[in-house]
Amino acid sequence: MHPVVPLLHNGAMTLVPSTNASPVPASPDPYRLGVHAVETGVSVAVMAAHASAVELCLFTDDTETRVPLNGPTHGVWHGLVTGIEPGQRYGFRASGQWAPKRGHRYNPAKLLIDPYGRGLDGELAPMTAPGASALRSNRDGTDTAPLTPRSVVVADPHTAFEHPKPRTPWRDTILYETHVKGFTKVMPGMPEELRGTYAGLAHPASIEHLSGLGITAVELLPVQAFASEPHLEGLGLSNYWGYSTMSFFCPHAPYATEASRAAGPEAVRDEFRSMVDQLHAAGIEVILDVVYNHTMEGGWGDRVVSWRGLDNFTYYRHSPMNPQHYDDVTGTGNSLDFSQPAVIKMTLDSLRYWTDVMGVDGFRFDLAVTLGRTMGGFSTDHPFLVALTTDPTLGAAKLIAEPWDIGLGGWQVGNFPMPMAEWNDRFRDYVRSYWLTSGAGKVGGREHATAPELATRLAGSTDLFAHTDPYGMRGPVASVNFVTAHDGFTAYDLTAYNDKHNEANGENNRDGTDNNRSFNHGVEGPTDDAEVLRARRRSLRNLLGTLLLSAGTPMLVAGDERGRTQRGNNNAYCQDNELSWFDWQTEPWQRELQDTVAYLIAVRKRHLVLRPEHFYDGVDLDPRDQNLRADSAWFTLSGEHEHDDWWDDPSTRVVQFMRSLSRPDEADALIVVNGSRESASVTIPNDDGALWHLAWDSAWESPAERTQDLTAPGSETQMHAMSMRLYVSAV
Repeated sequence: MHPVVPLLHNGAMTLVPSTNASPVPASPDPYRLGVHAVETGVSVAVMAAHASAVELCLFTDDTETRVPLNGPTHGVWHGLVTGIEPGQRYGFRASGQWAPKRGHRYNPAKLLIDPYGRGLDGELAPMTAPGASALRSNRDGTDTAPLTPRSVVVADPHTAFEHPKPRTPWRDTILYETHVKGFTKVMPGMPEELRGTYAGLAHPASIEHLSGLGITAVELLPVQAFASEPHLEGLGLSNYWGYSTMSFFCPHAPYATEASRAAGPEAVRDEFRSMVDQLHAAGIEVILDVVYNHTMEGGWGDRVVSWRGLDNFTYYRHSPMNPQHYDDVTGTGNSLDFSQPAVIKMTLDSLRYWTDVMGVDGFRFDLAVTLGRTMGGFSTDHPFLVALTTDPTLGAAKLIAEPWDIGLGGWQVGNFPMPMAEWNDRFRDYVRSYWLTSGAGKVGGREHATAPELATRLAGSTDLFAHTDPYGMRGPVASVNFVTAHDGFTAYDLTAYNDKHNEANGENNRDGTDNNRSFNHGVEGPTDDAEVLRARRRSLRNLLGTLLLSAGTPMLVAGDERGRTQRGNNNAYCQDNELSWFDWQTEPWQRELQDTVAYLIAVRKRHLVLRPEHFYDGVDLDPRDQNLRADSAWFTLSGEHEHDDWWDDPSTRVVQFMRSLSRPDEADALIVVNGSRESASVTIPNDDGALWHLAWDSAWESPAERTQDLTAPGSETQMHAMSMRLYVSAV
């Protein structure tokens, strides 16, 4: 190997070649990827199997020193560099073939971020900046160091966590999907310097709201360092949601306080860890939405920041017959190749870092089908999924799959291995359809099997999650039930808009789904019509009530408890402004809605029958035999047992669902759903069981309307149109 010489001098940068014609000493542990502080300096290891040379680039002020590494040893370039301490800024340059038709795109003019780096300093230049075109994947010899952040050597944390992980059982879990910045950006009582930060999320004002609702776990939109897509930069927008990862090990620095950012990457990391610790002290788990399916490097001609410059062929999925082009199953321009052991190792190492060092409790895997793809398609027994679920640390974490991507065979709901849970889009779709498009918003006609489909979702979706050997081992908790998520309408907007209104995104309203299953109740958007507003509020309570009273693991989206609106935007990924931020200004009806959500969560926690761990047997027993009340049973409007003709009748819109633990110290529950547009006279099933207390009625504007009146089995009761009730037996 020859001494290092500069490809091109940049006016502000002085290049100091290595004084050695041969590489530095080999790393004592070449398989521990990344740059780690050791007693004499740093151990360096980076995967670049197809490179002909890799250099460690050390930056001090405006000086760059390049150090050749040893390798490749099983695809890894490595070295032991003495005299280097935590805080050192660095990057890599990789040399090799420029052979796009074979999938190789090496160019040592590109400064590369360490895929395993624990800290980042600086920002990636936007593609609108002068000279930023040099970042693109091309043979341009322009040095990209002035355009690229530096990786930073970070020491291990100096302090341990004060509070243990809550380890809340799945049965008791209430998920709350939220955004670190948006949640506290305009929160009352939040110190200005903490708004939109990790420290702000851990502030007592934040914890008071979460605890007051009864939330047991926050599911944070991406907090791994990310960048915005070039087309957004051209529109003057940014990637607010963060699904564009730039580092799988670094917390996103802009979410840290100004003081932490000024102090450097270790302080940013420690602020994140402190947030986790404070949430744990309040009994709240932290789950990260993680994006391992693709990176921010985009399509084959887009930016070169890290993985593409180190080993494009290994890291990304390619068309088997034409490696020049990516096999993109994510819709982002690239997809990481989980048929490659190096990609699996990187992902597992990253997950262990976030659990062991950063203290988080679990992960929601974005487009998780990509993570289970071989070149032949998705496999439940994929090596990554096997390693993930059997790992002593990771297997004990909460693991949630978004069980789809856009590739062939991309919808895999119910097919992920234990102990993973999964987002249940069938629940989302049919709860919306029942209450909105085929309920309040539709007169006559029929959507196929609407009532039986709703019943299946209420009971935990056995059709999707019970097919294990032995049968039913996953239980209903594997179904993460949701009506809304970060993408799509908010719960309120489902009741206020028939169509999306995404003009602010700059794509002529072409982006975002058209399958909203929403109903505006007669007026599109804001209105002063009291009747319309009253109907919207009831539909909103029906949606959230169904979510919180169904078997499974409920996920609430931040702001839905207050009827937050995005003014009809169902794809606000690029709206870092008041449109997306949590609006803390409330009208009386919003306060009542929040009280309703908190009350329903409290009722769910109080009654074990509402949060089953096992699927129902569904034994059809005689309701008049007090000793044989089934764990679940379905009844008609007249209180009789369900039958096939009733299920198949397109006019069936009233459903009664009785649930029991058959334990004298635990209450039974009866959910009565009137999904018709007319009031209904409903007969409570006539058995010899205890009296029923009406615990909640979605016709109530507030839980303060409840009384202590009791209802006897066999009684007839009038229910409002488009409403649902929860009865709890007197114990």
